[in-house]
Amino acid sequence: MKKIELNIIALANSESSEGNFALILEEQAGFRRLPIIIGPFEAQAIAISLERMQPKRPLTHDLFKNTLELLGAQITEILISDLVEGVFFATLYGTQSDGSPLQVDARSSDAIALAVRFQCPLYTTEANMQSAGVARVSPSKAFTYKRGSLSEYSREELERLLAQVLAKEDYESASKIRDALGKKGG
Repeated sequence: MKKIELNIIALANSESSEGNFALILEEQAGFRRLPIIIGPFEAQAIAISLERMQPKRPLTHDLFKNTLELLGAQITEILISDLVEGVFFATLYGTQSDGSPLQVDARSSDAIALAVRFQCPLYTTEANMQSAGVARVSPSKAFTYKRGSLSEYSREELERLLAQVLAKEDYESASKIRDALGKKGG
């Protein structure tokens, strides 16, 4: 089975499913996107982690991550493995404290929320991309989720991201990006 690595490129209100959100994933080395409709709580969990926000108390996904780490387990990758009757299925892969493999069935939205927290790669299959993917003419120039902090972005990526958050009037994020740009100098 060929795995295709994905980046998170957008999270927005769903136009087709009121009250839910559209999570848009794009293949890292290609032109196709994979839209997934997720619930508001999972969208919030993903957004909070992507924005590096620290809630006063752990959210459910933070609790699960903390528990796994305390038990010596790690999640090393996420695979959106199947699409059945319009519903995506996912699997968490990792290692247990004794080094043995860990494999856990999960909802795709929960798996993605954990991928962001564990900063691990997110994959899908070619079959999923063929059945549910949307082809683009050229790769996205939009912000893509990178594992790590803003300091890992190039100056060009930070400038592009700054323009995007300013267009959305997200001045708090803009301030953080300007700080990261200032640290890059020049």
